[in-house]
Formats: sequence, C-alpha cells, structure tokens
Amino acid sequence: MKRIAFVLLLSTFFSSTSFAGAEDDPLLTMFKLDQFELSGVSAENDLVWQGQFWLGKDLNKLMLKSEGEYADNKLEQAEVQLLYSRAIASFWDVQLGWRHDIKPAPNRDWLVMGVQGLSPYYFETDIALFFGKHGNIGLRTQFEYEFMLTQKWVLSPEFEANIYSKDDRNIAIGKGLADISIGLRLRYEIEREFAPYIGIETSKYFGNTADFVRSEAGKTSDTRWVAGIKVWF
Repeated sequence: MKRIAFVLLLSTFFSSTSFAGAEDDPLLTMFKLDQFELSGVSAENDLVWQGQFWLGKDLNKLMLKSEGEYADNKLEQAEVQLLYSRAIASFWDVQLGWRHDIKPAPNRDWLVMGVQGLSPYYFETDIALFFGKHGNIGLRTQFEYEFMLTQKWVLSPEFEANIYSKDDRNIAIGKGLADISIGLRLRYEIEREFAPYIGIETSKYFGNTADFVRSEAGKTSDTRWVAGIKVWF
C-alpha cells in the first residue's frame, strides 16, 4: 500500500508538471518550520515540531509535512505526510496523499484528502480527512491568524481540533471529538524568514479519548508556556 501510494503520487506529480513551460513556470522549493519549540517550564521540557517542505510549480506541488513531540527522553508522537497538492483557486490547494504515524505504536497509515489555503479575513486554514484501518475516519482542522502589531512583532492565535469516527484503543483515540488545542504565540521577526517566539498553549481531550488517556494515568488537559523559532526559506 505504501509503495503504491508513493508511486502514484510521483507519477501524478511529474505527469502534471510536464505540460508547463519551464521558463514561464519554473520549478520552485519551499521549506517552512512553523513550530520548533520547547514546551513547558520544568527541567524536562518537551520538544515539539511542525513543518512542511514542497517542491513544484504554481499549479502542482509534491509536499512533505511532519509534526511530532519528543518528551521524557523518547519520541512520543510523530507523523509524516506525503501529498500531491494542486492549486484550485487563488491561495487554495487541494491535497491527496498518504500519512504515516510513526508514534505512538502500533503504527497507523491513512489516506489523506484535504484543502489548505487562506480563507476570508486571512485565516490560514488546513483541513484534512484521514481514511484509516477498519474504516476509521479522522478529521483535522487547523486555523491560524496573524496580527501585525508592528513591522517586527506578530501575534498569532491558533486553533486545532481532531475528530474520529471510531475508537482505536491501541493508540488512545476515541470516537467523536478527540482533542482541541488553542495557542497564542508572539514572535519577533529578526528577518521575515527567521523569528523567535514565546507563547502559551492549552489542550484538552474529550469523550472516549479522555477515558483512554485517564486509563494510562495521563492528563486530560494541560496548559504550558512555549518558546521556539519559526523559519522558512
């Protein structure tokens, strides 16, 4: 399944980009690390990352996304997504591909269908459906807004929610609304491409997901300070 998905993505990408003129529509790349931060104020700070890389042209791109968390001297959560991204309107792409959950174990693989772009009032939006094993379907919604306080200082409220159609006790996922995360980050853009930031984030588990977390002696809600950098080039 993984090999077939990879081959289909590559063949779709290269066949679609071959029709554009090389001079008018050059091949471009973009790397963006939205979050690379220490989370918490104790001696055992968690390291959290979220970023993406894409290669392509105006209409067609091959995209790699990754996010995860390293805590207590081990990898707690990690996922990668390999996507074909197609522009369908100004500032909007539709995406199709594959997601692999490295952690927690056991591993999970998902078919991905989503949209990413800039919604009205300039909300950065990333919405994806994940089709997994035994018919489990996940929905992830992510929104971010930027307030330009000055030419250098930027305040960014962020919101994320995850919903699933079925229980998956092995990886502590419950049916219905699983979790919500709300963050507020203040960054200083030394350059547009490099900005350290500080912030605060609160997260909460709900329903069956919260029950699974409690059964493993975990916390169902948490509020923590964060400090990190945002980089793109």
